[in-house]
Amino acid sequence: MRIGELASRSGVSVRSLRYYEEQGLLTSTRSASGQRHYTDTDVERVEFVQRLFAAGLSSRTIAELLPCVDAPSESNSDAALERMAQEHDRLTQHVADLVRTRDALDALMTSARAHREALRATAAG
Repeated sequence: MRIGELASRSGVSVRSLRYYEEQGLLTSTRSASGQRHYTDTDVERVEFVQRLFAAGLSSRTIAELLPCVDAPSESNSDAALERMAQEHDRLTQHVADLVRTRDALDALMTSARAHREALRATAAG
């Protein structure tokens, strides 16, 4: 199938598919005129890559995980699990940082509200 059909079947833009190829996440064969051609299994691969992106992984990390898919083995599986654990830890830290930032903003908003109420009381008094 050509790139437009893969885009339609996988629900991903043609631009994204080209990006996936540039990043080594997807491969195609080329016709004599240079058109990309894909197989039915590429639909599943694109959907898998999309799930990895949805999990917050970068294209670089996804490329590191794909050997587990392309050449299944215990060592590739162990490496993929270790890499996913690292990403999990990174995301957990990021969430904690966001919570601290939100809490700091909440404190500023509380202070601003108190200041506003003091201004209103002064203006009314």
